[in-house]
Parts: sequence; C-alpha cells; structure tokens
Amino acid sequence: MKKFLSNYKSTIILLVAIIVGAILGIVFQGKATILSPFGDLFLNLLLVIIVPLIFLTITTTIAKMKQPKRLGKIMITIIGVFLFTSIIAVIIGFASTYFVKLVNPEDGESIRASLEEITENKGDAEEKTEEISIADRTVNLLTVNDFSKLLSKDNIIALLVFSILFGIAINMAGEKGKPVYDFLVSANEIVGNIVKIIMYFAPIGLGCYFAALVGSFGASIAVGYLKTFIIYMVVAIAFYFIVYSLYAFLAAGKNGVKAFWKNVIPSTLTALATCSSAASIPINVECSKKMGVPDDIAETTIPLGTSFHKDGSIIGSVFKIMFLVCLFGTSLATTGDVLGVLGVALLANLLITAVPIGGGTISEMLIITMMGYPVAALPILTIIATIIDPAATMLNVVGDTVSSMMVTRVVDGKDWMIKDEEQKAKA
Repeated sequence: MKKFLSNYKSTIILLVAIIVGAILGIVFQGKATILSPFGDLFLNLLLVIIVPLIFLTITTTIAKMKQPKRLGKIMITIIGVFLFTSIIAVIIGFASTYFVKLVNPEDGESIRASLEEITENKGDAEEKTEEISIADRTVNLLTVNDFSKLLSKDNIIALLVFSILFGIAINMAGEKGKPVYDFLVSANEIVGNIVKIIMYFAPIGLGCYFAALVGSFGASIAVGYLKTFIIYMVVAIAFYFIVYSLYAFLAAGKNGVKAFWKNVIPSTLTALATCSSAASIPINVECSKKMGVPDDIAETTIPLGTSFHKDGSIIGSVFKIMFLVCLFGTSLATTGDVLGVLGVALLANLLITAVPIGGGTISEMLIITMMGYPVAALPILTIIATIIDPAATMLNVVGDTVSSMMVTRVVDGKDWMIKDEEQKAKA
C-alpha cells in the first residue's frame, strides 16, 4: 500500500488541488479570480520550457536509434501494426465523444474571450494575415525562414521537423557526432529536472488556475471534467477487454486470447501502479515472452511502442480536442473537420516520445497549435491529462503487449504460437 500511494502521490496531490480549486471557485465565484496570478505563473513556467524540451527530447531519441536485431521485416511490421491500432484507437475515441457535449457550448464564448485576452497580454495573439494556399500553409507549418523563429513556441511543428533532422544528422555522423549527442543527453537530463521542479508548483498553479476558471465561468466546466473522466473510464475498460481480446484473437486465434489473458495481468497492474509506460517495459517484455512472442520481437516492439504507440494517450488526445471543440463551439460539420481532429490526435502522439512529464506537455501544445486555440488553454488540457492518466497508461502498456503478438503473427506466420509450444515441449 505504501508503494502504491508513493507511485500515485503526485497524481493524488494534483487531483486534490484541482478539487480544492473547484470548491473555492464555486464558493467565492468571481472573487476567486484573485488567485489567477498563481495560475498564470505556472502557465508561464510551462511555456518557457517548451522549446528546449521539444528540441532535446526529440533530437536525443532520434539520435540514439540503432538497427533492429532482425531484418527490416520486423521494423516494417511494427510500424504497420502501430499505425493500424492507433487509427482504431483514434476512431473509437472520436466515436465515443462525437455525440456527447463534454462542456456546454453556451459557456464557450466567454471562456474563449478570457483565454484569448490572456494570450494577447502575453504577446501571443495571432496576427491577421491574408488568405494563402494550402501548399503555402503547409510550408509555413513545417518550416520557418529564420533560425531564430525556431525558438518560439508559435512554431512547434517546424521545431519538431528540425529536431528530427538534427537527430538523424547526429546518427549519420557516427563517432564524430558522439560528443554532441553526449552534450544533448546531459542537457536533456537537466531540462527534465527543470520540468520536475516546475511540477512541484503544479498543485498550487493548477489549483489556483481552476479556482479562477470555475469562479469566472461557474461550475459547468467542473462538470465537464467529471463527464470527461467518467466517459473515458468507460471507454478504457471496454477497449481493454473487447478490443485487446480481438487483437489477441487476430494474432493467434483462441489460443492467443487464452495466452494473452493468462499473462497480461502483471503488466496491467504495473502500469496502473506506476503510471509510467517506461517503468513497465521490463515486466511487459517478460509478459510478452510468456505469451510466446520471440525474444527479438518482444525486445524491439515493447521499447519502440513505449515511445511511439499509445492507444490510451491517443484516445485521451481525442477527448482533449473534443473538450476544446465543445468549449469553443468549433464546427465539425464537414468531413474535413472530422479528419482534422483525427489527424491532430494521431500526430500529437506518434511524434512525441515517452518522457514522463514533458511528452504530455509537448503533445498538448501540438494540439493547441494545430487546432488554432490560444496557448492559455494549456492548463485545461493538463487537468484532463491528470484525471485520465492511470487508465491511459494501462492502455498504452497493454497495447504494446498485444501489438507484439500481432507483429509475431505477421513475421512468423499464423502458427507461431503452436511452434513455440512445440519448442517448449522439446526443451
């Protein structure tokens, strides 16, 4: 119990701070806005660290990638399985929120005005520009015409592209690039510690931010968070039992389903107890091997999945986007609007590595940037991330486990589990 409470301590503290903030907002109403400077302080600290956090985490992750143990078939199959399961996750996430109003749209106008006012005061207001073509918009999204512009949080996507190229260049340099890589790894560790220091202030910052938010706009937004939590939990439980059973069946039929449920509990409990995909890697690899997954596939799929395959986080990203869509009354009337939500949810996770705190913040900034919402909405998404974190981590971890089974099905054929049992019997 002590270990469980220790692992959940930060999440519990944040939840308590948010609840206390909501109560203060409901009780004191407009007077609770006196606490908003503390919330703004937390927001400013997060925004300042965004640029170095993105550059260092993405660059070092790309730079350290090595050749997989087996031929390219394993790598190609892993990518294919990850894309397939991620698309399924994002569709289910969207379907579960499309017909539900997480927040009353009537409250969106005043809240948006307030958030945009905060953004303008910070000098982040978007300038009105003339209409440009889709091609030009794409170029402006992916690149900038001056290096200094990469240092702005307004150009997150361009910074991501540059970070990926920089990481690839370090990898290509081999031994000559090692000094730069070592320096960036050290810097990344330091920036990670800065994020941890900032997060010590998170309970106060988020609590005050939420108190001011509820005090200004009433309890409806708090109800929105409660609805988001309940619906996400229902979706997560259904996804865990139904979808993963289906994936296991696709991987090895009835025997696959039996092997999956016989061995998946340890990784599930580890994910729930630690709220960390990275911390679950050792036990997850062991569980996959017990299911009959070959060593090389398990030891490749699980670590890569920890960084690039996150069913729970993808579903969570859809919930975050739909929360803001409801809050700001954004139109989803056309197929393009719907595809935009699905695409942003996928990109916000597939491009982000599994850093314990920073990765989620980068993902949320991507959502805000690509959807065109004010950066002052970042704490709103941080609160959602906090309340769904345990269930999301569970889906992230178990999704990697069942994905390793599906990869084995493609690489070693449909009878892979039978072959494994025969080998064990001979041994």
